[in-house]
Amino acid sequence: MPASRFFTSLAASRRIRPARSVFIDEIVSPLGRIVIAARDGRLCALEFDRNRLRAAIARRYPAAEPIRRRDPFGISSRIRDYLAGHLAALDGIAVETGGTPFQRRIWRALRRIPAGKTETYGALARMLGLGSAARAVGAANGSNPISIVVPCHRLIGGDASLTGYGGGLWRKRWLLRHEGAEPRRSPAPRRRATPRGGRSTGRRRSPRRRPAGPRTG
Repeated sequence: MPASRFFTSLAASRRIRPARSVFIDEIVSPLGRIVIAARDGRLCALEFDRNRLRAAIARRYPAAEPIRRRDPFGISSRIRDYLAGHLAALDGIAVETGGTPFQRRIWRALRRIPAGKTETYGALARMLGLGSAARAVGAANGSNPISIVVPCHRLIGGDASLTGYGGGLWRKRWLLRHEGAEPRRSPAPRRRATPRGGRSTGRRRSPRRRPAGPRTG
């Protein structure tokens, strides 16, 4: 869908008088199209798909009017700087995430993971005093409405696997490489050979010696 039709249809979907404007911009990037929404000086959504952004705006701001605005509040410029290698450029972006108090707690913690570092779901849960609530942390991480800036890509599995990512694992891998933090999975332990018809004894089997041949000299 062309961008003009996208914004027209988004505005036409409103049935309530607009309360506050939401400014929309698109950024061309190595990750494909990045679509952002911002209002009141804060970034409130970042998606890789126009339809997903449209749905997020309609759900969170049903009375808002979407307006195309180039580089709203300088946010697009900061994202471009990040993509160009200035990793700290995202730190100054104010966000408006919405969500439950638990989700906001997880999202604030994600922003404290510096570029170039990763954390596991379990480790983040323990740091927040949530015990073994790694699944709840993962669920909140997956509901993050502001990809990249709220860096959900910096959470990985306990075995250093990338696990899931709403924008696709290839984007998560690109972001971690861009930040110099692509995790290396530990090699799988070598399995011991099990003799036929029995259990492994844990001891290495000595090779059979061949019988000596007849002497010739």
